[in-house]
Amino acid sequence: MNFIELHNQNKPLLIANVWDAGSAIAAQQAGYQALGTSSAAIAATLGYEDGEAMSFDELLYFVTRIKSVSNLPLSVDVEAGFGYTAEEITTHLKRLVQLGVVGINLEDSRVVNGVRQLDDAPAFASKLKKIRKMLNVEHYQLFLNIRTDTYLLNHEQALQETLLRGRLYEAAGADGLFVPCLTSEKDIETITKELNLPLNVMCMPNLPTFEMLETLGVSRISMGNFVHSAIQSKLKDLMQIIHSQQSFAGVFVDESSR
Repeated sequence: MNFIELHNQNKPLLIANVWDAGSAIAAQQAGYQALGTSSAAIAATLGYEDGEAMSFDELLYFVTRIKSVSNLPLSVDVEAGFGYTAEEITTHLKRLVQLGVVGINLEDSRVVNGVRQLDDAPAFASKLKKIRKMLNVEHYQLFLNIRTDTYLLNHEQALQETLLRGRLYEAAGADGLFVPCLTSEKDIETITKELNLPLNVMCMPNLPTFEMLETLGVSRISMGNFVHSAIQSKLKDLMQIIHSQQSFAGVFVDESSR
């Protein structure tokens, strides 16, 4: 089953968001069907803030290492594309395809002076259309999962704006729509019914159950950086235990007995 077909199964595609070779191996061993990178987790691994603080070449290195240990379909979070023009972004996407990447997440917001802001919707759609055309001309096949940050940024009319942007992006060549921080069952159902694009939702504390998401018509569920954050929290706790106890005993304590 190819990556596009994975978005048309009876159940939503649960994609494992990874950040290095070790997490990719763990996900493959656990039986996941596909991998997606988390830009925030990779940035944190390198000591950066999220929002393209790392370079594209640094991201590319992590992608290379992940591909070296896993044969699962890999989608890469390229944030805002690590460029401002369609030409710059397309150049990066071609390099990913050459590594065997089958999909990307591209977002319609950008961090400017430390503040994330939504791009103008028609302007972003126009850029997306150019990217798709340039990829097609050279026969580069890539699943373009377009992330809209309407809910993440608490847009006053998040649902209406998401539908507007979804229609624009579909017409421009998007293959999927990713709406982080979307949790309302009513809104999810409206989006899946109103738009033809496969809908991708993300791990959130109040996200509906996977079973309910299937009923609502969701095609893809991702983790964002939450799994990485949970692991980092446990690492911090363990480091504190070792330091406070002046002993390695805490390293060998079974979690279930703590």
